[in-house]
Amino acid sequence: MKEAELHPPGYVRWAARTLEDAGYETWAVGGAIRNTLLGVPSGDWDLATRARPEVVRGLFRKTVPVGIEHGTVGVLTRGGTLLEVTTFRRDIETFGRKAVVEFAETVEEDLSRRDFTVNAIAWHPLTGRVLDPFGGERDLRQRVIRTVGDPRERFSEDYLRVLRGLRFSGRFRFLIEEATWDALVASTQHLEILSPERVREELMKVLSGDPRPSGALSLYGVSGVLQTLYPEVAAARGCRRKDRDEDLWTHTLLLMDALPQTRPALRLAAFFHGVGAPESAPDEEGRGAAEVDPQVRARERAAAVMFRLRFSNAEIRMVTELIQAGLEAPMGLEDAPGVRRWLHRADPDHLPSLARLWVAKARLDHRRWGVEYRPLVDLLRRLRAEVRSGAPLRSTDLALDGRDLISLGLKPGPRFSEILGSLMGLVLDEPHLNRSDLLREVVVGWLAEGSDGGR
Repeated sequence: MKEAELHPPGYVRWAARTLEDAGYETWAVGGAIRNTLLGVPSGDWDLATRARPEVVRGLFRKTVPVGIEHGTVGVLTRGGTLLEVTTFRRDIETFGRKAVVEFAETVEEDLSRRDFTVNAIAWHPLTGRVLDPFGGERDLRQRVIRTVGDPRERFSEDYLRVLRGLRFSGRFRFLIEEATWDALVASTQHLEILSPERVREELMKVLSGDPRPSGALSLYGVSGVLQTLYPEVAAARGCRRKDRDEDLWTHTLLLMDALPQTRPALRLAAFFHGVGAPESAPDEEGRGAAEVDPQVRARERAAAVMFRLRFSNAEIRMVTELIQAGLEAPMGLEDAPGVRRWLHRADPDHLPSLARLWVAKARLDHRRWGVEYRPLVDLLRRLRAEVRSGAPLRSTDLALDGRDLISLGLKPGPRFSEILGSLMGLVLDEPHLNRSDLLREVVVGWLAEGSDGGR
């Protein structure tokens, strides 16, 4: 048994000492040990202990039962950090997506139930001892992902390990050992039994936790995971970008790498970049590919996938509105009214996010294909100038609303939206007309003519 100094936060040793002084063996385990041995910063430290949950709760003043049924107690440290402390466990029955566990007496039993060798290393915060019964340190040095024990059994215990293995391989640029890879690929057919929430969480860990998500997501493609869990996205593989000798899926991977991991909504929009690609078969409503706007198709399919994965309504709305606005910059806008009309349709609040997407795409195309991105710079300058000008761009900017229409003698109904829409179109063309008195005169004139502005 080796020793190592890993320099955890002070509260890790404080909690371990409290448990050890009470007579309960305690180790630091999990991703923090793996990351620290790799030289990667780790924010979350976890402890495994022989103490039962009720004992842990009795030893610390402030605790939270974050997973008490699984033996996990959250210990609130003096600095306000929540440290998870879990009783040693062993599996007694598994179902492919969850396990029935019981408390164990030794850390070795606890480590033997973990997924990969690089995650089955324990470190003692007080003595510095390293416990590595499955060769995890060796695999870290050789940059290999390998299961603890028989890979077929390990994946069949919990198929989420398929996604975790791909995430670790992509994140750390590790190779997956051959037997582990074969068992992983064979297990992809069972992924549909996983809960949508667990699948979503794994995707978001890739998108928000990896500077280059293409590593893990390209493995999604070659392993069969993409086809099983995201068939709408997998359809982009083999499709060519318009005017580019490049696969849409390849471009999507590169685009996600070019976007900041701190903006997962942008990466999600890029993830669904190719789902609007034309198809020969009609859609669910019998419309042929030529009849369906690719942006509309992409928005609808992205919404369906995100709904299936239990994303919140706000998250679905954000991503699909970006897709609807267009991941391709509207380079054909020439005059100011056209710019304002586009901003109205897209929502000017989305412009900063769209600009990030467009710039990332433009830089990729410039680097790969020599495409000049000066026109995009000019377009963004014009779009931002219109936003700063104070011109009415949103429906809420209109100087006349439904209450004004009622005061003019109109009754609420469908005609309200028609009139307000016509007025919005008018002020997008002529912003100086956006005054309540002028718009009232316009409406009175329309009513006298028996029209609603031509809508």
